Amino acid sequence: MDKFRITGGRPLSGRVTISGAKNSALPCMAAAILTGETVTLHNVPYVRDCLTQRRLLEDLGATVLVPDLRTHKIAATNIELFEAPYDLVKTMRASVLALGPLVARFGKAKVSLPGGCAIGTRPIDMHLEALKLLGAQVRLESGYVVARAPKGGRLKGGEVNFPKVTVTGTENLLMAATLARGTTRLNNAAREPEIADLAELLNRMGARVRGAGTETITVEGVEHLGGAEHTIIPDRIETGTFLVAAAITGGELEVKDCQPRQLESVVAKLREAGVEIDEVNPTTLVVRRSSKGLRARDVTTDPYPGFPTDMQAQYMALMTQAEGRARVTETIFENRFMHASEMQRMGARIQVESHSTALVAGPSRLSGARVQASDLRASASLVLAGLAARGETTIERVYHIDRGYEKIEAKLRAVGAEIERVRESVTAQLPPVETVTA
Repeated sequence: MDKFRITGGRPLSGRVTISGAKNSALPCMAAAILTGETVTLHNVPYVRDCLTQRRLLEDLGATVLVPDLRTHKIAATNIELFEAPYDLVKTMRASVLALGPLVARFGKAKVSLPGGCAIGTRPIDMHLEALKLLGAQVRLESGYVVARAPKGGRLKGGEVNFPKVTVTGTENLLMAATLARGTTRLNNAAREPEIADLAELLNRMGARVRGAGTETITVEGVEHLGGAEHTIIPDRIETGTFLVAAAITGGELEVKDCQPRQLESVVAKLREAGVEIDEVNPTTLVVRRSSKGLRARDVTTDPYPGFPTDMQAQYMALMTQAEGRARVTETIFENRFMHASEMQRMGARIQVESHSTALVAGPSRLSGARVQASDLRASASLVLAGLAARGETTIERVYHIDRGYEKIEAKLRAVGAEIERVRESVTAQLPPVETVTA
């Protein structure tokens, strides 16, 4: 497995360009299943999860052309298989997003129960119960979800009340409802920008979706959807990670091609902690650590528009360099402090009080160490800690970070970081993408 080797202590300086949001690209790629016409997606990030989603679509029978690295032309004209197998779904939970589109368009689907990062229980019960409300027959069979549309082959519109906010559940049901008979209302829906981005694509395909980005989404079902062209939004979590990278190293970065309005809770919290962030224009931020230093500030993760759980680990790394004590409270996932023990190996003073609360005392003088990544965002936090540490840090199992960050080591090197990828096997590398002109 590949490793990162980082020599810390270098302030970052320069310009970083943000890639497309993988958490938007994945559902948008799945949405292509809803039509036999071509869906063209631009700004698709070159990350492992998107390659996995591409493989899933091709296994189902879709054609995916890549005229350039970040453009996908998906034609799900000849779907021959209606199954998302365990070998794919175990590596990426978003593969379950094939469930809603397959049932909606073809009336049947078989999808393995999902895997992904080891950050706690993320059941899909809410997806399944909601599909039942739209008339689907759903059963579990040998580790797979098997779903069928009601007699007649089409789902029926209905009222869905999610008992708690679920991003993937909202996306799955939003896609399923586009081809259902009648009107569907999703209550307590997730409000993430990625939901609104998916809805924008669906509407371009001919769907009738209103209210995406609010707690109530209304979908009027249509007979069929057509092709469309759409550009994926920038990755707000990658943006936040580079904001922290500038602050934790005492450097200054210009972060381009981002959408600050989608990251207001993170920007507000970082400013509160002593990070200076200037909005140069609607797509560019300049970030630096205040001359007064970093200040410890408590944070609690919450569904959007609250502080994102996907930034919790990076914020914890930053708090190791802040003056005072910061309480980090995780309300989304119950097993998302595994990075804390690895930071402790580097000298961080972190006390995990429960599965949901950790106390960080700073500033700590971090020292390079051999550490291991447990999940995607933990990987990013350890990279940040390594950038701030004295000496050399080796991060193992960086395939996690390849799932969601496009060429992060190259972007960091370009702004002054001393970081290299140590390849231990050919199979650990991201496979090359063969570009094919349509």
